[in-house]
Amino acid sequence: MERKQQQSEKAKPSGWLKPVALGKLPGRYLAHQEGLPHLPVPPLQQTLDRYLLALQPIISEEEWTHTKGLVDEFRKPGGVGERLQKGLERRARKTENWLSDWWLKTAYLEYRLPVVVHSSPGVVLPKQDFLDQQGQLRFAAKLIEGILDFKTMIDNETLPVEYLGGKPLCMNQYYQILSSCRIPGQKHDSVVNYAKGKKPPSHITVVHNFQFFELDVYSSDGSPLTTDQIFIQLEKIWNTSLQTNKEPIGILTTNHRNSWAKAYNHLIKDKTNKESVRSIEKSIFTVCLDSPIPRVSDDIYKSRVAAQMLHGGGSRWNSGNRWFDKTLQFIVAEDGSCGLVYEHAPSEGPPIVALLDHIVEYTKKPQLVRSPMIPLPMPKKLRFNITPEIKNDIEKAKQNLNIMVQDLDIKVMVFHHFGKNFPKLEKISPDAFIQMALQLAYYRMYGQVCATYESASLRMFRLGRTDTIRSASVDSLKFVQAMDNPSKQLCKSKNQEKVELLRRATQAHRAYTDMAIKGNAIDRHLLGMKLQAIEDLVSMPELFMDTAYAVAMHFNLSTSQVPAKTDCVMCFGPVVPDGYGVCYNPMDDHINFAMSAYNSCAETNAARLAHYLEKALLDMRLLLQSTPKSKLLHRW
Repeated sequence: MERKQQQSEKAKPSGWLKPVALGKLPGRYLAHQEGLPHLPVPPLQQTLDRYLLALQPIISEEEWTHTKGLVDEFRKPGGVGERLQKGLERRARKTENWLSDWWLKTAYLEYRLPVVVHSSPGVVLPKQDFLDQQGQLRFAAKLIEGILDFKTMIDNETLPVEYLGGKPLCMNQYYQILSSCRIPGQKHDSVVNYAKGKKPPSHITVVHNFQFFELDVYSSDGSPLTTDQIFIQLEKIWNTSLQTNKEPIGILTTNHRNSWAKAYNHLIKDKTNKESVRSIEKSIFTVCLDSPIPRVSDDIYKSRVAAQMLHGGGSRWNSGNRWFDKTLQFIVAEDGSCGLVYEHAPSEGPPIVALLDHIVEYTKKPQLVRSPMIPLPMPKKLRFNITPEIKNDIEKAKQNLNIMVQDLDIKVMVFHHFGKNFPKLEKISPDAFIQMALQLAYYRMYGQVCATYESASLRMFRLGRTDTIRSASVDSLKFVQAMDNPSKQLCKSKNQEKVELLRRATQAHRAYTDMAIKGNAIDRHLLGMKLQAIEDLVSMPELFMDTAYAVAMHFNLSTSQVPAKTDCVMCFGPVVPDGYGVCYNPMDDHINFAMSAYNSCAETNAARLAHYLEKALLDMRLLLQSTPKSKLLHRW
């Protein structure tokens, strides 16, 4: 899931992604990457036709006619559209990926809202069965060992290449998620990656009671520490950080990016602070040992944990126990709740979930070796000198964060009635089925459909990130309108018609998905032409100043399917003030959903969407089950 910042100023050249002393990667990974195709620039006329089609369900006929005039002007032979298209094609010939740098900047590094809630996704893992500090530390130790096991595959380049529809995928994101960190800047941020430097980091950051520690996780011979050794080190950390009155320095990372950039510069003026900050930035990843959250009833427990993963619960709870600019932060609380939060700039959800699946499997393995008890050095406590100015920055960050925490409305729903096996039996794509249920739920709540974003992977291409599947289509609108139409009730032939419309809508979704993963969707192409206009210093084409474009880019439903073997769920905040963020993991016989909204918007409510979504899924199943199967079962 991504964030879009409408850019009106010239895109700036710069050190955005700073690989530190990038040595040449040994063969396998490089050879694989070089074999991947380049991201194509879609044909101009095709994108414009599809743009007009995508607008039909979400704007009035009058607005559509106006926009069609702008599109016709834009697409004229020798006109502005062709000029921008040629610029994009030139860019595609000269770069490894015409989109990836632009996307990193506009979607992430130039985005000025806090990364917390607005950009960084969280993951809720199944509750662990420990209930005390010993269990917490033992689980954290095993988890650390599992991550280091995965890191070995990255370092040795033995990570199995992933495939989608028989095509190999770009593996670059796996090489960006460890030993990396985002750095705040006044106008834009940057990302540093220390993994491929001359001396790659050998430590992780551990945070407990707002206190940060540098923990070496490799022994002198270069082998990773064992679970037992890590456990002993975590105990030392725990026992030297029992005070609960420390300044929550990490809370600074929750602020608006410009405010944090200023505070960051104040902070690192001091030599001790600078060394501590660098240690966090260079570390392989962070482990947050959290205090337990107040006990709640089972039905809202998972929603409460999702909030902990996204923002830490506020300045009184665990929000100071984080460094939100760190790419990967694993969170383990004393009460058995655990998960992670990740900074979105270097990676999408699937590589993070692949790492999680590996760790979860790893933590289930019995421990084979008892490690020799060589005395290990005391983990280094990171010191911070808090000046009155920094104290003031912390207070302001606390206030802003607590407002954000109060505003986030999040609901985790486990849909128990069926999982992906049911749509599969009906020869319907499970993702398309769930997306149509979301369309139906939204339509029943608001009496209209909205621009809907679902992320599609572009990893079939070198350095590919994502494009947008627009789930609200002409076909989905016909289906949701027919579903509750009084003239189409209680009659077999009418039900048959609804089933036909449902199948057509899911097929249209499947076709859009296929088109998107092959690099033929419209959103990144339109963005590319807009950014090309900015780069060429030409006046912004009317097409992008049109209200229809603003409506099309205002995603009231921002959604993502992040499937995992583990029974977990990813979650993220809405991308617009009056919208929803919806993430789901379809398991065989149930579906995990996380839905978010803002309390400050009277029209949205996460629990209400959950209720309507559950009803939509059940109604769609009932419709399919109560209608005799047509002779021709459509393939998905």
